Amino acid sequence: MKHNSNFCIINIMLILALISCDNALDQKPVDSFNEESMFEDINLSEAFLYQCYDVMGGDHTNVLGMREDLLSSSTDELLNIHRAGEVTFTKGTLTPDYLGHFGNDRYGWILWNYNYSNIKNVNTLLGGIDGVPVNSNADEKRLAQIKAEAYFIRAFNYTNLLRSYGGVVLIDKKFNLKDDFLTHERATLQQTVDFILSDLEKAIAGLPDKSEIAQGRATKGAASALKSRLLSFVTGELMNGGYEAKNDLVSFQDDNRKQRLTAAKNAAKDIIDGKYGTYALSGSTTPPPVNMSEEEFAAYVDNYSNIFLQKGAWNDEVIFGIQYVNRQGNQVSNNLYWGPNGYNCWGNNEPTEDIIRQFEMKDGSPFKWDKYKPGEANIREFKQEELKTNPDLNPFDGREPRFYANVLYDGAPWRERASTDNKVQIASKVNAPGTSLMGGQSVAEKMQAIAKLESVSTGGNDSRQAANQAWNGTKTGYYLRKMLDITLNGEIDNNENAWIEIRFAEVLLDYAEACIELDEIEEGLKTINKIRNRAGLPDRPLNVNQDQARKWYRHERLIEMFAEGDRWYCIRKWMICNDVIKKFHPLYIYHFNDGVSMYIYNTTALADTRKWENKNYWLPISRTEINKAPKLKQNPSY
Repeated sequence: MKHNSNFCIINIMLILALISCDNALDQKPVDSFNEESMFEDINLSEAFLYQCYDVMGGDHTNVLGMREDLLSSSTDELLNIHRAGEVTFTKGTLTPDYLGHFGNDRYGWILWNYNYSNIKNVNTLLGGIDGVPVNSNADEKRLAQIKAEAYFIRAFNYTNLLRSYGGVVLIDKKFNLKDDFLTHERATLQQTVDFILSDLEKAIAGLPDKSEIAQGRATKGAASALKSRLLSFVTGELMNGGYEAKNDLVSFQDDNRKQRLTAAKNAAKDIIDGKYGTYALSGSTTPPPVNMSEEEFAAYVDNYSNIFLQKGAWNDEVIFGIQYVNRQGNQVSNNLYWGPNGYNCWGNNEPTEDIIRQFEMKDGSPFKWDKYKPGEANIREFKQEELKTNPDLNPFDGREPRFYANVLYDGAPWRERASTDNKVQIASKVNAPGTSLMGGQSVAEKMQAIAKLESVSTGGNDSRQAANQAWNGTKTGYYLRKMLDITLNGEIDNNENAWIEIRFAEVLLDYAEACIELDEIEEGLKTINKIRNRAGLPDRPLNVNQDQARKWYRHERLIEMFAEGDRWYCIRKWMICNDVIKKFHPLYIYHFNDGVSMYIYNTTALADTRKWENKNYWLPISRTEINKAPKLKQNPSY
């Protein structure tokens, strides 16, 4: 979003200066710049709109999802190594009195108080915008657009509230001093959906196409994609009888899931058909070559990676996002937050082994850890001469393009560093032979034997045994690659690549899911195949049953939307948290001086202990908010 807090403050000051130039003696005091002043001039009204954009994500400095602690660390995708205990959703500790990140600015854009704070701002704007004087048809058109943008922002905030809490308090007018907050009650889930859809229809009607407005502001496409996101979410098991079926705050009270699926399908199809602007996947959507050259394969990796590294004009995959400028306005430091410790970065949000194994092989077949030793799910070991004839013995070799665009692993190419040949170095080097350690030992026995060689072992530059910033070293054996800019020194510079809040791939996935759930299997899988082909993977066959299609769809969504925050909504929507929220372990890698390498998923150590509580499918309303408005009903089981 090109509008930022610094820009808005400067803009307001300039506008005030221009207004006051008409009569130097007829000036209002500075503290009188309030609602009255804001609605005396269309420029001030628009400047206030920019402020509403700026706090869509909770505050001016942390805008939406690109933060030090990613929402994906509240799922099975990633580990927050610095504040894992604050990720209460995965710890089973989430309560109205102890919210952790679900009650502070780390995840501010999805939370009750932050969203209502901005809803208050938008309601103030909408409450006075019709009284702003206009002097031309151009002013009238501009005023109508400001209103439509305000409706989009309010719908965005309410959609975030619904996807976190279910039915919420619906407020469509500005607060007055005489308002009685003690009477506020939550609307039903259905009423909340209807309220948001009403705002979105007003937004779609009044917003321009993306070609007619500055990048980062709301468009018809953005509003329609938000509609698709909302309608897709409410088709899930969670809201359709799967959890607290009789509670109308979190579950629909009808039996119209098929109708909701149809509505979600149609909303996504409108965007796919170009009704609200031109959007498309970045890259080719035809099946890739069967035997790709290294150059062709690298092109697929770069194409996917570059979607998240856009700095200037966005391509047609982006529907709504936020632009950053290195030294002004909204700022982010992805490279610093998430990059390897050996590059003086903080190593947060690390991929887990369970998810690493979900990435396919480059031919589209599933990755199988025990391919070379059936039944051995935790240890891979080989000699260098074996690797020469069978490179796939290395579990990081021969994987699909999105693996290399998303993950930094031991040996991954990265920023310039002569000591490691410009590669990430997580493995330990052992100045001793490893041949005698190969064989049928258990993980515990293997780790005990290797521990005896500690005196001749050297931790990798990017490990927790490194000489540099060991405390920031990986706990899982991996670092996040997605959204990191290899050209940037994270220790010094902020990132400038955009946060993409909504992209066309999400719309396609929403459409595919609705089709599959409506038993339109072939249409759903054809849509999934477009995403796979763009990623350099072959088609899925179309003649399968619904259960298989659903599994393929959910897998594709996991990989395609990896680390973008989408997973937190999906595992709740599908009610699979009990299956995926579980403890996991680190991957340890050892390279011995006789050419033996060992990759050990060390089940004797924990990377993170996790516990699932069913009540956490919906966030609790904080005790503080309940105390303010005691008629608010708490979510189930809190």
